[in-house]
Amino acid sequence: MAVELYGREAVFSAVMDEFFALMGRPGQRLRADWLADRPGATIDDATTAQPLLFAVGYALGRALRAAGRHPVALLGHSVGELAAAALADVVDLPGGAAVMLARSAVMATAPSGGLLAVGATPAELAPYLGADDDPGSVVIGARNAPRQTVLAGPEPRLSAVERELLAAGWSSRRVPARQPFHSPAVADQARAFSAVFETLPLRCPTVPIWSTRTGRVVDREQAGTPEFWAGQLAAPVLFWPALDALLAEGDYTLVEAGPGQGLSMLARRHPAVRAGRSAVVPLLPRGASGSWATWCAALRQLGSAPPGATRRAGAPSPS
Repeated sequence: MAVELYGREAVFSAVMDEFFALMGRPGQRLRADWLADRPGATIDDATTAQPLLFAVGYALGRALRAAGRHPVALLGHSVGELAAAALADVVDLPGGAAVMLARSAVMATAPSGGLLAVGATPAELAPYLGADDDPGSVVIGARNAPRQTVLAGPEPRLSAVERELLAAGWSSRRVPARQPFHSPAVADQARAFSAVFETLPLRCPTVPIWSTRTGRVVDREQAGTPEFWAGQLAAPVLFWPALDALLAEGDYTLVEAGPGQGLSMLARRHPAVRAGRSAVVPLLPRGASGSWATWCAALRQLGSAPPGATRRAGAPSPS
């Protein structure tokens, strides 16, 4: 996850270090695992993956701004919406670190469960779903594309649904996650999560955020409401509806600030992108290597000259 940029891209490196420092001892352990050749932590666990996804997305956004490319809108998937909120100054970075510590803490109390990606529409999956207010049920966890739906729920029900889908001829795959994000199984965790937002000043976004909770732009009232940000933990991710609404407003260059190019792959399916009216530029590669080359190529594509390689004092060589 962008390790090749660490020590070479000055702003990215400084922001990552600041975030780890703000998290205290958990942040130092996270930094060590992130930079290690053989991490001691399991990346599928929320306490590892979620803070790193937040930090990398936020740091890439800051580095892109430092290179002279300023976003006119932000759209984040799951924890990426919290990174978008930080980039839009709803919270500052210390607040973002507090939010991620609290998110990790509440999800440590979540029941065992997970996420299941299925190549089907929500309507086609309706027979396999439970009630939206039942913590034991499997529900729609994310609408990523018209025929790319993620189911979410606790075990053993999620595994049972997986077997039912297989028997009915539906293809599916597990999403790397050990907790049932975006389902009623974590409703209690979402309510507990809101407490950290009560302690933070929540400001109006300085850049429009197209929320994947509502599919619309975050308004002033929502931005200042702790439950709005905390509640997304148990609510479905409406990525495709939000993207569709954004692209209905005009033509954009969509820049993915996260690992794996998963959102770039989804965005390229949109009619506006297929028709060439909007473009997609990922900042990181699909795999673990090639981050520096992909970053430099993305800056050139966006019309910014890649900065010269800079190594900060005390920063280790990229691995």
